[in-house]
Amino acid sequence: MEIDLGAEKLIAAEKGEEKIAVEIKSFVRPSAVSEFHAAVGQYMNYRKALGKREPGRLLYLAIPKETYSSFFTLPFISECVAEYQLKLIIYDAEREAVTEWRK
Repeated sequence: MEIDLGAEKLIAAEKGEEKIAVEIKSFVRPSAVSEFHAAVGQYMNYRKALGKREPGRLLYLAIPKETYSSFFTLPFISECVAEYQLKLIIYDAEREAVTEWRK
């Protein structure tokens, strides 16, 4: 399995010494629900694999800020995020910058 970005040095200023892995999703397909299902499935598989190979590394799901504000704030989706304990990075695709970390 391959995770998009294992970032220790890239975000060291914001996250200190914390080791992370990031699964980056763009949510550009017509169905945000289908994309969410796929993203959560991948996230859960990656988290399980990381737990075995690198138990100290935290996994984040990176999503565009527009997707976060229009879709991830819906009650059912935000409940799923909480229940599945998804760690999120919200990013600005135009500026190519992280805007928020959510644990």
